Amino acid sequence: MANNVFGELLMVCSTSPLTGYYRNGCCETGKDDVGTHTVCAVMTQEFLDFSKKMGNDLITPIPAAAFPGLKPGDRWCLCASRWMQAHYQGVAPKIYLEATHEKTLEFISLEELVKYAMVVK
Repeated sequence: MANNVFGELLMVCSTSPLTGYYRNGCCETGKDDVGTHTVCAVMTQEFLDFSKKMGNDLITPIPAAAFPGLKPGDRWCLCASRWMQAHYQGVAPKIYLEATHEKTLEFISLEELVKYAMVVK
């Protein structure tokens, strides 16, 4: 069982759209996940546009890959490095910390993550 940034059980990020490196709804990671898709983020149009500009189009659906395309408000497991790029550019999306994998702490401090925390009800 994976843990979140608080050392507690990792919560589900999203099942609609289905996210995660392993497409199980969680931001789990493993040796084969070279991008470290561990940050559960809430998409904004600003971030989606930034990601597309950086070469990772998360907006356009890819039916062959069962990828619906993302829209503002969707939760998605982002690469820790992409989130940091967005942070440095001032367009980082909010984060669902309870669904953000503890491995994220190897790249981003908890103090910084908490500044972007969203409340999930």
